[in-house]
Amino acid sequence: MIKNRVDIISLGCSKNLVDSEQVMAQFANRGFDVFHDSTDVKGQYVVINTCGFIGDAKEESIEMILSMAQAKKRRKIGKLIVMGCLSERYREELKAEIPEVDAFYGKFDWVNLANDLFQDTVSTENQRVITTPSHYAYIKIAEGCNRTCSYCAIPIITGKYKSRTIESIVEEVKMLVDNGVKEFQLIAQDLTFYGYDLYKTNKLAELVQTLANISGVEWLRLHYGYPNQFPYEILDVMRNNSNVCAYMDVALQHISNNVLTLMRRNVTKEETYAFVRRLREEVPGIHLRTTLLVGHPGETEEDFNELMQFVRDMRFERMGAFAYSDEEGTYSNLNYTDDVPFEIKQERVDRLMELQAQISEEINAQKVGQTFKVIIDREEEDFYVGRTEYDSPDVDGEVLIAKNKQLTIGDFYQVKITESDMYDLYGEVL
Repeated sequence: MIKNRVDIISLGCSKNLVDSEQVMAQFANRGFDVFHDSTDVKGQYVVINTCGFIGDAKEESIEMILSMAQAKKRRKIGKLIVMGCLSERYREELKAEIPEVDAFYGKFDWVNLANDLFQDTVSTENQRVITTPSHYAYIKIAEGCNRTCSYCAIPIITGKYKSRTIESIVEEVKMLVDNGVKEFQLIAQDLTFYGYDLYKTNKLAELVQTLANISGVEWLRLHYGYPNQFPYEILDVMRNNSNVCAYMDVALQHISNNVLTLMRRNVTKEETYAFVRRLREEVPGIHLRTTLLVGHPGETEEDFNELMQFVRDMRFERMGAFAYSDEEGTYSNLNYTDDVPFEIKQERVDRLMELQAQISEEINAQKVGQTFKVIIDREEEDFYVGRTEYDSPDVDGEVLIAKNKQLTIGDFYQVKITESDMYDLYGEVL
């Protein structure tokens, strides 16, 4: 154990990462050396920010807590603190099962973590220790969700939708711009609901336009929309502002009317097809990322075949798929039987991803010979590695750039694409 050192371990989604960065600021402002996701955890304090979304994520979080509990017994670390979605959902059970943990915080009360620990009051509002490369950051514009999708535990964990004010988001972005951040990923469980709770109307377009007007904001990218009640005015903002990336992450989940009804998605197959086509029509060249869920109770082979055809028809630039997880307390868990065998779920995921791999390879091949604005994320032995506006960090492909000239991390360059594969592009700076 090293005194005056704090290790933060962040599991789950980018929304959790933002919370972790704010916790890091709490310790940094008190003079601690703060480390994030270190390969050798040995802090006087260790904070694990957990995920509780689906079975695999919960298992990963529990395994990490148990591992750190053992490290504490061996006196490799000091105090062990657990926060986030898993402890929000299962705090009492975790307390009983893992007494080595010194304190548990949920999804929201962690804002008082350091104040409680040190019995003082130090304001760190809007302050973060950025763990991403210094040129980009995630901006969480809301918490919670008002949707009632059958399979999803997020509303159980986070509660009702809570928008941040436009003013507080603007303040945070300006502060980050002053610190050298150029690219911003706007994130929420449901971006498309932004503003209804505070302003009684959708404010996503106004927010994005306001942020686009801030000097120094080079790229804005939108994550986690919803097809129902989609604020189409955001497309005007995207089309009319070069620093708003032609990119939208919308989790569509399924296409079969049977499954969409069982999922309580409040949207039909026909509406979903029309929705995707409208996005492509109104923002030419837009790249769409979606997530699909297979193996929901009641999903038949016919339903799945419809989903496969949907993917063939829409040719999403980015797509992920996951198998249904029966989460306690959800509508599905309480009202349906988990009747699709695990093997079939996994086989359907594999078939979808094989199809998407083929589509992705074809779409990437079409970019050979084109020139794109690329931001440089890092330098490796053989390549500089960057991304286009169509590539979100960590989830999408990258551009590998030949080292024929010196490039600066965090700067933008015009890159001509010379080769492609299933996931990545290869190019040279003009």
